[in-house]
Amino acid sequence: MNSSVTQFNYGMVTPVIAFLMACAGSALGLRCTTRSVRMGMRGRRAAWLALGAVCIGSGIWTMHFIAMIGFTIRGAAIEYDPAFTFLSLAVAVVVVFFGVFVVGYRGASPLTLGIAGVITGAGVAAMHYIGMHGMQFAGHTTFDPVTVGLSVLIAVTAATAALWAAVSLHSLASAVAASVIMGVAVTGMHYTGMAAMSVHVDADSAVLGQSSLDLLVSLLPMVGGPILVMVLASVIVMFDPDMLIGNEPVRARHAQQAHEPQPTHASDERPAASSSWPSL
Repeated sequence: MNSSVTQFNYGMVTPVIAFLMACAGSALGLRCTTRSVRMGMRGRRAAWLALGAVCIGSGIWTMHFIAMIGFTIRGAAIEYDPAFTFLSLAVAVVVVFFGVFVVGYRGASPLTLGIAGVITGAGVAAMHYIGMHGMQFAGHTTFDPVTVGLSVLIAVTAATAALWAAVSLHSLASAVAASVIMGVAVTGMHYTGMAAMSVHVDADSAVLGQSSLDLLVSLLPMVGGPILVMVLASVIVMFDPDMLIGNEPVRARHAQQAHEPQPTHASDERPAASSSWPSL
């Protein structure tokens, strides 16, 4: 039999927290990617890109399962298969790794950005539906293909915008604005994907309901690890001296000046009409 579902068992608490986690993961990932691209440190670029990918992937995955805490099915008790659940986490991190490393090393040309955005966005959508496949209850689900396609389109658009922002926006204010937009897009993709789902509960297996506390207890340990990763990443970002507000432009300018030729004679320091020095 068809069963009704709710996405907001705790009201707006779970959507708001899920949105904030998506924003936090995006903001940390953008700052880490900016650090690698802006400073041009070849030796540590891969490490910063990897940390950024982990933050973005963890933020997206954590958003999904925090939102799922508010999801209930009338007449069914929900459990989550650990194998599919953590497979979805691996998919989220790996596809973001791919996108971040491609644009981090090859830049944001339209072709590069398009390929990386499509693959990353499709992977993020795959993360969502793999996680949903791991949802176990006495019944089955069906999905409307049009709405599924819309959710994939939102994911691709969000991923492309995030990758472009990662290599194109360098100020703290622009990173914050981009992370908020990403949070809206990723959360919107999640709830669009959930709207594509219809639930059918086996009539002979229907139950009165599931304790909200039981579902909360089952999901919180799963999201605890990625949240801890983002907390540790935020500590790294906060205490890295080159990530402090205002330091990046100054250091970049100092690095540029270090490669400029310096005058060797006193006569070279006198301004002249034919001087090749740029005016300040």
